[in-house]
Amino acid sequence: MATKLSTWFLSDGGGLVGLECSKLQKNLRFIVPTHGLLPASCKMRHRNMSSQLRRPQVKEAFPEQPSTNSGPQLNGDENAETQISLPCSAPSLKHEIVSNDVVTTLDVDHTQYSVAKSLDSSMDVEHVQQIGESPLESLANQKVAINVGGGELAANFQLGDLIGMIKKAEKNIFLVNEARVHALEDLGRILNEKEALQGEINVLQTRLAETDARLKLAAQEKIHVELLEDQLEKLRDELTHKASAHRSLLDNFENPGKLLNEESPLLQDSNLHFLSEELSSLKAENISLKNDIEALKAELSNVKNTDERVITLEKERLLPESSLKDLEFKLSASQEEVSKLSSLKVECKDLREKVENLQALLNKANKQADQALLVLQRNEVLQKKVDKLEQSLEEANEHKLSSEKFQQYSELMQQKINLLEEHLQRSDEEIQSYVQLYQESVEEFQETLNSLKEQSKERAFNEPIDDMPWEFWSRILLIIDGWLLEKKISISDAKLLREMAWKKDGRIRDAYMGCREMSELEAISTFLKLTSSPISHGLYIIHVAAEMAPVAKVGGLGDVVTGLGKALQKKGHLVEIILPKYDCMHYDCIPDLRALDVPVESYFDGKLYKNKIWVGTTEGLPVYFIEPHHPDKFFWRRQFYGEHDDFRRFSFFSRAALELLLQSGKRPDIIHCHEWQTAFVAPLYWDIYAPKGLNSARICFTCHNFEYQGTAPTSELASCGLDIHQLHRSDRMQDNMTHDRVNPVKGAVVFSNIVTTVSPTYAQEVRTAEGGRGLHSTLNLYSKKFMGILNGIDTDAWNPATDIFLKVQYTANDIQGKAENKMATRKDLGLSTSDVRQPLVGCISRLVPQKGVHLIRHAIYRTLELGGQFVLLGSSPVDHIQREFEGIANHFLGHDHIRLILKFDESLSHSIFAASDMFIIPSIFEPCGLTQMIAMRYGSIPIARRTGGLNDSVFDVDDDNIPMQFQNGFTFLSPDEQGLNGALDRAFNYYRNDSEGWQQLVQKDMSIDFSWEDSASRYEELYSKSAARARAAASRS
Repeated sequence: MATKLSTWFLSDGGGLVGLECSKLQKNLRFIVPTHGLLPASCKMRHRNMSSQLRRPQVKEAFPEQPSTNSGPQLNGDENAETQISLPCSAPSLKHEIVSNDVVTTLDVDHTQYSVAKSLDSSMDVEHVQQIGESPLESLANQKVAINVGGGELAANFQLGDLIGMIKKAEKNIFLVNEARVHALEDLGRILNEKEALQGEINVLQTRLAETDARLKLAAQEKIHVELLEDQLEKLRDELTHKASAHRSLLDNFENPGKLLNEESPLLQDSNLHFLSEELSSLKAENISLKNDIEALKAELSNVKNTDERVITLEKERLLPESSLKDLEFKLSASQEEVSKLSSLKVECKDLREKVENLQALLNKANKQADQALLVLQRNEVLQKKVDKLEQSLEEANEHKLSSEKFQQYSELMQQKINLLEEHLQRSDEEIQSYVQLYQESVEEFQETLNSLKEQSKERAFNEPIDDMPWEFWSRILLIIDGWLLEKKISISDAKLLREMAWKKDGRIRDAYMGCREMSELEAISTFLKLTSSPISHGLYIIHVAAEMAPVAKVGGLGDVVTGLGKALQKKGHLVEIILPKYDCMHYDCIPDLRALDVPVESYFDGKLYKNKIWVGTTEGLPVYFIEPHHPDKFFWRRQFYGEHDDFRRFSFFSRAALELLLQSGKRPDIIHCHEWQTAFVAPLYWDIYAPKGLNSARICFTCHNFEYQGTAPTSELASCGLDIHQLHRSDRMQDNMTHDRVNPVKGAVVFSNIVTTVSPTYAQEVRTAEGGRGLHSTLNLYSKKFMGILNGIDTDAWNPATDIFLKVQYTANDIQGKAENKMATRKDLGLSTSDVRQPLVGCISRLVPQKGVHLIRHAIYRTLELGGQFVLLGSSPVDHIQREFEGIANHFLGHDHIRLILKFDESLSHSIFAASDMFIIPSIFEPCGLTQMIAMRYGSIPIARRTGGLNDSVFDVDDDNIPMQFQNGFTFLSPDEQGLNGALDRAFNYYRNDSEGWQQLVQKDMSIDFSWEDSASRYEELYSKSAARARAAASRS
């Protein structure tokens, strides 16, 4: 933007003022504000004139060389003729814009004028002197010479011309003053508008602050508001620059003494033009600012509308919440009505039977009443006849004296009347007996009805309520135990309330539903009112384990603890679980996890350590989680097992679990511990805690795999408080193979009342030197209390009819969905789908020697030779095995028929079970195994080695010694490639040559019941016998 530099000078005493720009064509650079005016700095000088007036002459001279004088100089005295040098210029400006300032390059081109007066001496003006009171008169007698640079241009003026010129200059000055006044007024208005705008900006800032506070919930609007604030800040900066420019302009206008008294018309016109342009520019910018403010107002209006929309949405969100609360209230009311309906249904059924019996009695009584009515009607007829006879008799009596014949007739009639009266009396008696019988029937009906009502009330108190899930009852049990540990209720009251909860007593359900809005003290008071009623007893079973599915699962142990606990719970027993509180648990599976206020102290290494107790429900079971406050942070290792101090970790946990039972006043019937990690419970219970009063329970120990026995140096046993001198003996806990070590599994076998393993065949195998891993002699010694019970599977989690991981759900009656899942899994894994009938062999396993990894590897190549497809899902903790299978996976990378996925994927495992036609389980030894059961549940035919639990669940289709209804797979005995080949070849031949028979085999396998029902019944029988012996022993003592 180009701006002209205008300079004007006004005389403050009527004298001449000279402006000299010292150098011609000199480039000057100024740093000035964006819209400011460039101030001019010149020297003004005055010179006294001679009293003699001479006619001035004007001459024009155009010098060839510009002057290099740096400033004007004045020479001479006051009486001499005076020469005034007034170099003046009309400069032009060029601007260069840098940041918020303007770098201005000024090129000065001089058009020089010289007004000279013939003087005897020549002077350069050095400073300004005040001249006489009448400058016009002195000027009339003088000549003025204007010397520019080194050249001289002289012009002589007549006095009248000079006076006219001065008047014209004064007129121009007047115009300039008027323009200055108007400019000042415009500037005032601009400042006022600026202040108004600043007020509006302040208001907008306040609104923006309020809007920013309200829009914290609307994150997407925040960025927009920040942009508006940036724009506002830019406007402020612009206003600040404007204000500085305005102040500069005002300074120029408010110092009129600095301006020239005389200026050329051309210079004055340029000044006026510059002022008008500057004012127009300011007005345009003012209008722009107004437009920006209006835009900001519009944006703020939009923000306000957004606020209103947010408030409206918040109100709309509150409406569903209130509706949801109403629905929850109605749901609770409906649940209460459903519970009442369930009890009324049972009562109605019994009443219906009783009413039917009473109806039969009532029908019989009605028949008798009908007969009585008929007799009554006959009696009425007879009564009428009697009345007629009496009337006739009276008439006869009137004529008695008249005739003997009539007398005889009267006697005859009297006899008939007597007979009729006797008959009527007998009828009355019969009617009376019928009426009495009817009354007795009604009384019997009423008594029966009353007894039915009383029985219904008793059933309401005694019979379990099945309309609430187990999570509900487990939550009540945890609340009761929390009150007990916090010393808010007594041990006896807690025991009675627990029994009511595990028996699903309707009264405690009603009390809990009614106490939800009460304080804790009111709820406790309500619950304690229920303790006066008698409660029927059941088994109280506590599992102490290191795993539980799905919260903390590594292998099959977690599935057993959860599956067995749920099955026993369904049979009406109270089941609770105690687990370590690992840092790597799946906390999302415990939605109601909470900590109890009272810690439990337990002994370890000669000290008492506090344990924080957490409670929550998992799979409907109440679970206690123990968090030790030990400096070694036993269960904050980011893994469940595999630590160097596992012996210390789990011996600490076992003692803390028993301490929890003792301090909470629990009196379980059975304490069931699993694997070597909790085998310490058995010796701790009998050596330490039974003498302290925790003596109601019997100990059941289950070893799921005798490969892992947890042996350790004998000194380690003393940490949990056990006496190593008493226990490090061959008949107690001394390891049978390494005599300087202790064996927790052996100690559990010795000290437990019941010892089990996970399948009957495995129980026989571990009693041999090869299978017992050193414990065969101890197991044979205690064989009377040792047995094997086959595990089950969770048929709710593994159900192809409801499995959410499958593309298509299917059942044994409709297996078309299995073919669709096979096609979908093939596509997902990138296998060939050209042959629908091509058999697919699946394998899901940990790749460890126990599982027969060399046979799994051979099965991959053998399946490919037989024209099938093979899918493996699993990984190995053994490095060289993992690397070996990674090499195989890379070899078959992108292959049409082989796929190896060397990791564990829960959803993919479900898909592989559903897609596979056959499933291979070539274990070297297998205590139980759940894979074969799940495979058959999904219609995949197992190919398994006859060992352990596999031998108890998979029966060969070609074995004639096995009944047809039990044949369900293909088995082999020899753990080598030839044995596997024989079974795999037979399976492929059966699949290809007898499709109908294969389909029937699939349907039969899917119909086999592998649930926990039968296994739980076996455990229930063992528990009951052991608990009964314990009660008998207690009664004798």
